[in-house]
Amino acid sequence: MQIPKDPVMLLSFVNLKLRDFYSDLDAMCDDMDVSRTEIEEKLQSIGYSYDRERNQFV
Repeated sequence: MQIPKDPVMLLSFVNLKLRDFYSDLDAMCDDMDVSRTEIEEKLQSIGYSYDRERNQFV
C-alpha cells in the first residue's frame, strides 16, 4: 500500500488508521506491509512520536 510521503499528511493518515482499524502500530504496519521505522522517522521529523497507550502519534 502506498502511504503519503508528506509528513503532515502521513500523520493524519496513520492516526486515522490507528483510531479506526488497528489495535497498535505493529498491527497496522504488518497488515499494510509498510515500514514502522520509516513512519516513525518521518513523523519524528515533525515532532511526533508514537504513544502506545493512546495508540496514536502525539
